[in-house]
Amino acid sequence: MQTTAAALTMVRDDAFFLKAWLRHYGAALGRENCTIINHGRGEEVVRLAEGCNIIGIPGDPHPNFDMKRWRLLNNLVQGLRCYYDHVIVGDVDELVVVDPAAGVSLLDVLREQPIRRVLTPVGLEVVHRVAEEPAPIEDHILGPRRHVRLAPHYSKPCVVSQGVKIARGGHFTQADKLHTPDELLLLHLKFCDFGNYVAVMNHRNAVTEAVGASVKQASIGRHWFAEARGEDRAVFEAFSAAPAAPFDLTGVRRGMHRSWKPRGDTGFWQFDREESDRVMALPERFLGVV
Repeated sequence: MQTTAAALTMVRDDAFFLKAWLRHYGAALGRENCTIINHGRGEEVVRLAEGCNIIGIPGDPHPNFDMKRWRLLNNLVQGLRCYYDHVIVGDVDELVVVDPAAGVSLLDVLREQPIRRVLTPVGLEVVHRVAEEPAPIEDHILGPRRHVRLAPHYSKPCVVSQGVKIARGGHFTQADKLHTPDELLLLHLKFCDFGNYVAVMNHRNAVTEAVGASVKQASIGRHWFAEARGEDRAVFEAFSAAPAAPFDLTGVRRGMHRSWKPRGDTGFWQFDREESDRVMALPERFLGVV
């Protein structure tokens, strides 16, 4: 029985991403080391996550739901730390992976990491170039999808072995030292499939409409609100319009460390997060990783 790492997420009626999350962390860590908060006690979540630790909670719409969600995740992370060296925490569409060039597993990497620190993988957004990638996603995402863009907003401090508070959204922690292992990446899957993106956004817009709260009251990103959504196809056309550059992360981690500083007087720490529209083609070694 391994006690090196556990994975934690919260999900509500999101089978597409949950299946990918379970495939990845179930294989990497063992399902018995995966904990899923089942928001709304969905029956499909229970069925898909068999063998995992499932915590069912009420799903009634209410304001401040993202703030409450991260309060719960924070407390569970600290509880799980009593039993595991590292806890990986994040949204169900975020996966911490190892660059296959390292030739080691996720568990191998984490076994070699000292405890009492927070690890921040470099964030990459998997994007769907619809015209040139028509194949549906079935058993794997990387294969049918072969392009990413750098996503500093998703270079999240998400591997925790220290008693720190994580900010709402998981973008910042109170850890004052930045650790960015060369092998670790965080794949954000929100834009990996056009059809699923539309379905997810429709669902999120319906949730916020049911809550009846403003952006500020809900304490969540504006994209959850229909009026701030924009035109879906235009978002994906922009991915296809950009020429695909070679995969290159040279200097990315160095830039994160160079700009590391306190986030005002909040108690959290941050690096500069300049978004990029540059799309990169993934090397063959990544295909089938998730």
